Amino acid sequence: MFEGFRTFDIACGDINIHGRIGGSGPPLLLLHGHPQSHVIWHRLAEPLASRFTVVATDLRGYGDSSKPPGEPDHANYSKRAMAEDQVAVMRELGFERFLLCGHDRGGRVAHRLVMDHPDRVEKLMLLDIAPTLAMYEQTDRTFATAYFHWFFLIQPSPLPETLIEASPNDYIIRTMGGRHASLDAFDPAAIAEYQRCLAQPGAAHALCEDYRASNAIDLEHDRADREAGRRIACPVSVLWGKHGIIERCFDPLAEWRAVAERVEGEALPCGHYIPEEAPEALLDRINHFMTHA
Repeated sequence: MFEGFRTFDIACGDINIHGRIGGSGPPLLLLHGHPQSHVIWHRLAEPLASRFTVVATDLRGYGDSSKPPGEPDHANYSKRAMAEDQVAVMRELGFERFLLCGHDRGGRVAHRLVMDHPDRVEKLMLLDIAPTLAMYEQTDRTFATAYFHWFFLIQPSPLPETLIEASPNDYIIRTMGGRHASLDAFDPAAIAEYQRCLAQPGAAHALCEDYRASNAIDLEHDRADREAGRRIACPVSVLWGKHGIIERCFDPLAEWRAVAERVEGEALPCGHYIPEEAPEALLDRINHFMTHA
């Protein structure tokens, strides 16, 4: 995995962000989702590196990045704080402006990043999400059943942490393997890496804090944007899994067009974990969207 890439650990205030960088060309930042790490990009990183300088990081609280204890209002796991981490990493690597692609939780960080730092991002790609505020406001039985973890992880500490820490390996297997593609879509080495990271001290708590922030302070930030009429200005491409819950419960193009000026997108023939289920299709979309005017 990641042949030709080097690893880094960059200080962002009082935490460190871990990641890899490789390739040459325009800088492209890749942000992963739950319950994973930057390893989700292992099938794409090397081919992308022929066209881009690829930066793949572990979000605050995930992978081998720092996992600080959550604050009472969860602000240090807000998507605002997590986005600021990524801006700081890219600046330290020498990139003031970059292309951005985020899957799942990484997509939510990417959304906040382009709102708070619009001058930093040339183009944005979002994978298998609708806006957080829209998803909470439209929650129904089908969505809550399929995305039960949204409501489990936000429960007060230490209930969800205790249950996850009892068997982090099983949490990875059942969370990821219980969707459309089953575990067959994943490289066993990648699964082992996700399990290793979730077993680290503080990892379960950090994961929960990410979701607690999304149910609290992140919604405040999103509502403030809506009330002020702030919208995403850069071009946006939205991709989602034809066999996933986003397809079933939401209209992702309509929802993103409600918060962004220029949106294109389509469903891909896969489930939620697009980078690992449909890497060739995603590679084609990234190359086309990120390199064409």
